[in-house]
Amino acid sequence: MGARWRGIGTGCFMDRHAAERTRQQIIRLCHAGLDSRTLRSQTLQALRKVIAVDVAFFATTDPATVLFTGAVVDDVLHQNTPYFLDNEFLQDDVNKFAELARGTRHVCGLGEATQGELGRSQRYRELLAPLALGDELRAALTVGSSCWGVMCLHRERSSPNFTPSEAAFLARLAPHLAQGLRTSLLLNSAMASQAPAGPGLVVLGEDLSIAAITPAAQQWLAELAASDSLQHSGLPHVIWHVASRLRALENNAPTAADPMPRARVRTMSGRWTVVHASRLIGPGTERQIAVIIEDAQPSEIVPLIAQAYDLSRRESEVVQSLTRGLSTIEVAGALCISSNTVQDHLKTIFDKVGVRSRRELVAQIFTQQYRPHIAAGASPGADGSFQGGGSREIR
Repeated sequence: MGARWRGIGTGCFMDRHAAERTRQQIIRLCHAGLDSRTLRSQTLQALRKVIAVDVAFFATTDPATVLFTGAVVDDVLHQNTPYFLDNEFLQDDVNKFAELARGTRHVCGLGEATQGELGRSQRYRELLAPLALGDELRAALTVGSSCWGVMCLHRERSSPNFTPSEAAFLARLAPHLAQGLRTSLLLNSAMASQAPAGPGLVVLGEDLSIAAITPAAQQWLAELAASDSLQHSGLPHVIWHVASRLRALENNAPTAADPMPRARVRTMSGRWTVVHASRLIGPGTERQIAVIIEDAQPSEIVPLIAQAYDLSRRESEVVQSLTRGLSTIEVAGALCISSNTVQDHLKTIFDKVGVRSRRELVAQIFTQQYRPHIAAGASPGADGSFQGGGSREIR
């Protein structure tokens, strides 16, 4: 196919180099220190240069539950949000976000999932077709095992289905988009928090000297310095490493491996720490780099503590597993208990919460725990939830 390929756009041939330039642009956006909404809006705008998209949905998620915490969505979908939520939480269907988040493939089109027979999907029959929409391309944006966002691109019913090339294009971007969403939460949290236990923020000038630093970051730097040789400015080597990687992403074409401006390092005290670099945006921040330092602690291990329903710790763990889309057998394996024990826990949980099925349970958690925050315009904390870290309570 040379320098041209089929499958990007409306099925016609397009310049492969133009698609690669767009990919590089989106990667840079992911590491530019943008707030979450701006990142999502600009990403969709860039994607539309190379993938024909008529309607789009791009949401952040709580990685502990894979439930939505806010969305950038086109009007036609926004008006029908309750029906799409019913389909996602209450109905049997294919290509669900929770399935993509925990599967080996995180990007898939509805046409592929139904083997070209869109009518096999209840979502297509009852929601997409009446809106004159056809195929959809869904992505779960994950870093490691944590899902920080989901995206769904739609085409009009008269347009061709999304192609494997387009799915592969989006799959290559997915880890960067996940990291960009994660960094936006960290940056907001680091700027707002003075707590030493939280993420720390170091602002570097163009010469990589310290322009500003939070109290939490001072403690982090002291711990990193104790286990690392310092550069001439007194900064640990890992700070220079991630800042230099950010500059490389900005100044050069990303490499095939697309390494991100982040590093994991173990301190002298034995704590695993993750260090991220991102460009600051805004008045007075020209050419400044934000370096965020935090504990390396996966969000999904934080238990969903359902105190309002008087659930036991084990019952809370079962609930958390269900929100991530695990089956009874998978829950049993994850918690090292039998399937019969899982069923017993489910019966007790349903009685306490007042629901009749696992789908109703997940829908109720979303309605009570997430939807009010979204409606109020709240932003999730650094761990992706609306609780600001620690235990999660269903209210």
